[in-house]
Amino acid sequence: MPETNNFYKMNNLKALKIWNKAIDLAVDLYKATSTYPSDERFELTSQYRRAAVSNPSNIAEGAGRNLPKEFNNFLGIAN
Repeated sequence: MPETNNFYKMNNLKALKIWNKAIDLAVDLYKATSTYPSDERFELTSQYRRAAVSNPSNIAEGAGRNLPKEFNNFLGIAN
């Protein structure tokens, strides 16, 4: 069985500056939304947090793909 050549190996994900910036943004957003009123916890807060986690998740998914074109597609989704 041939070995796949991933565009970016998942173990090098932390070396991607864009992924690190997306993680930092998600952490900052989690901190900021922790001060939101409790009546927003299941609506606005939840929506912001899901969006913040979506970006680094899409970057990670794209980094595990085999072609730069596929990686770029996931970067577009993250944007």
